[in-house]
Amino acid sequence: MSEVVMSLYIGPVAPVPVSKVVINAFVSCEVRSVTEGKSGFQLVFEIDNNSPLHTVFLLSANNPIPLVRTVIAIDMFGQKSVLIDGVVTDHRVSPGSAPGVSRLTLTGEDLSRVLDYIDFSFMRYPAMPDFARINLVLAKYAFLGLIPKVIPSVLIDVPIPTERIPSHQGTDLNYILSLAERVGYVFYIEPTSQVGVSTAYWGPDIRIGKVQRPINDDLDAHRNVESLSGSVDTQSAVVPMVTIQNPQTKMPITIPVPDVNPLNPPLGLLRPIPLRLGEPIRDTAKYSPVQGALIGLAKAARSAVRAVKMSGSLDVLAYGSLLEARKLVSVRGAGNAFNGLHYVESVTTTLSEGQLKQQFELSRDGLLSTVSRVPV
Repeated sequence: MSEVVMSLYIGPVAPVPVSKVVINAFVSCEVRSVTEGKSGFQLVFEIDNNSPLHTVFLLSANNPIPLVRTVIAIDMFGQKSVLIDGVVTDHRVSPGSAPGVSRLTLTGEDLSRVLDYIDFSFMRYPAMPDFARINLVLAKYAFLGLIPKVIPSVLIDVPIPTERIPSHQGTDLNYILSLAERVGYVFYIEPTSQVGVSTAYWGPDIRIGKVQRPINDDLDAHRNVESLSGSVDTQSAVVPMVTIQNPQTKMPITIPVPDVNPLNPPLGLLRPIPLRLGEPIRDTAKYSPVQGALIGLAKAARSAVRAVKMSGSLDVLAYGSLLEARKLVSVRGAGNAFNGLHYVESVTTTLSEGQLKQQFELSRDGLLSTVSRVPV
């Protein structure tokens, strides 16, 4: 595996390249990137019981607000990819593989963990719409190299200070997620190609864009997966319902809405037939009919049932690059029902001496491809 080189950066607040002692103690790492929830990592080292590394990590774990910043990157085929930029949340010591040696396991989460440390409920935001509040909240994390990427929502609500002043509720992460849920948006933090710089995205759930290299199953010499399986769920599909208010009569009207939008187009041709009505999408009747309908569309697309699921293990060297979550990928050689474009829901990358593997989970909304050809 001379083509693959891992780079590890650890430090308080600002990540710096680790010393040769840490590299020599490295055993393995695992990084999990997900679309829902927090991404995380686990690093395993084997060190001498008298090593100063024990003291360094245990002292850092005893801080009131631990900020042991960790960046894991991989150089492969001349291209550098940052797998995760996060903070250590747990330290564990267990017996090692030989006498006098301990195994130190560091577990951590992405930088969204930092946004979940302190309760800022005392903050007030007079005359500020939601996207301005998000930018202000994220500005305080510029010292972590966090770049806000905030998309204004259709709900441009500028509260009049004499009538209402929005207040912060809970931690920054909880408040940002609550504002995202209100308009059918998503929030996540992902690293850039530059070490120590990440983007904080608050906006619509976008499932379009550049398609990654194809995953090939039963294509003889072009096969690049070690395993690949798929399943179909035909029982969970529902008809999303949204409630809007008639501006003349002030009467609430509940109507069905499609669970797709231009930013989240269908990837499967044969979608399962909905067998029941879904739970009504709440908090839309108080807006204008247009705003309520647009927010309802965004929320319905987010909660759409991904009927087709695929999972497998990728041969990274045969694939030629790292598979990334939150992007599209094409599948070939898996049969007509499963071939075509899929959305990468999660990727788990495992690296140890002489080994690099990726486990992945894909999804889409139906069988059969909506495109006749996939990018190669």
